[in-house]
Amino acid sequence: MTASSSFSRFSVRWLRLGGNMRGILWLSAGAILFSLTDVVVKTLGRTFHPFELGLFRYAIGFAMLTPVFLHMGWAEIKTNRLDLHLTRLVIACVSQFGLFVAVIHLKLADATAIMFSKPLFTTIVAVLLLSEIVRARRWAATGIGFAGVILMVRPGTETMDPIALIAVGAALTLAIANVMIRIMSKTEPPNRILFYYHMGGILIFIGPALWVWQTPVGFEWLLLFLIGFLTTLGMICYVRAFSAGEANAVGPIEYARLIYAGLFGYFLFSETPDIWTVLGGIIIVACSLYIAKDESRRPQTAAVT
Repeated sequence: MTASSSFSRFSVRWLRLGGNMRGILWLSAGAILFSLTDVVVKTLGRTFHPFELGLFRYAIGFAMLTPVFLHMGWAEIKTNRLDLHLTRLVIACVSQFGLFVAVIHLKLADATAIMFSKPLFTTIVAVLLLSEIVRARRWAATGIGFAGVILMVRPGTETMDPIALIAVGAALTLAIANVMIRIMSKTEPPNRILFYYHMGGILIFIGPALWVWQTPVGFEWLLLFLIGFLTTLGMICYVRAFSAGEANAVGPIEYARLIYAGLFGYFLFSETPDIWTVLGGIIIVACSLYIAKDESRRPQTAAVT
């Protein structure tokens, strides 16, 4: 049996699966890839500054997406909304930096759970930027979700880790960046957003990265490459997942990342989540799932990437 015939058989069997099942499988793969990215970032964070890790993340991602950008051509890449691209780029890069800092210095389960508070912030940001109407039940879910965040961060106590506030800030800025995509999607196609995001990320991180530069040695080159490689593959899996299946059926699978983070943290870094992380994480996930379900009921008036 030739490789082409085997691939054809696999394609036929794959397409026979329902759209939601294909979406779930795509998102499951993406969740694993992002969890592995966190493992690599935490490992390299012992030696390399987050600025340098950020540079590799954007540079490798841009290299992988270059065929897409070349296929687009300048006519599709040029934009009249450079101001929006620059604003979103800066906000997203701040979020990326904060995420790296959180993953390096917090337990993997803690960093992952706090980042899942993004839908809570999205509710508030969407009201402020898009003037969305939010029902009372969704406001209640958002408030309860933030109680879960407070339970994890525990501000004002001796056990509070200031890095947790950076993780919360990363979730907030990521929510702002994502809501901005809704605004930009009226005139900007997804691949154009990706082009300015990756190119701008390189320009933002290259100066600070050179200032704190630590030359990789041997196997470290491969690990640095994997940051951009795994992140880009994970993004592709997420796009494929939500293109194939319904958001309310596929989306909850993303929370498997909490399980992966707990397992990787325990077996690779000897991390044991405490009871506050578990309780706070459960509250955040439950409220985020409710918000996602409520969002799926609303008619969509604009394309969302």
